[in-house]
Amino acid sequence: MLEILSLIRSDGDPRWCRSVPNWDRGPWLETVLGLRRARGNPRPRLISSHLPIQLFPKAFFTSKAKVIYTVRNPKDVLVSLYHFARIFRPYKDPGSLEQFLEKFLE
Repeated sequence: MLEILSLIRSDGDPRWCRSVPNWDRGPWLETVLGLRRARGNPRPRLISSHLPIQLFPKAFFTSKAKVIYTVRNPKDVLVSLYHFARIFRPYKDPGSLEQFLEKFLE
């Protein structure tokens, strides 16, 4: 979704998408660094978040901001997170996909 919105914002020109990392184009609202980046970006801003709507800043609800809510297939989330956990060092070894599935379901 961020790629699509980035292309819309740049009138379909992919140079911005190719030259600016996604965490700078659509920083995460719930991180200190992401919030700083978002505030520094020119309007209209693209902001990403995993926060539930009730945890959004109060100012959001009186702003003219637009929201695009994206939902992923849980099977896709499982497989993506499994492969991410295998390469991301702070996570412990996820074990087999079957073991990871059991932990995921818990």
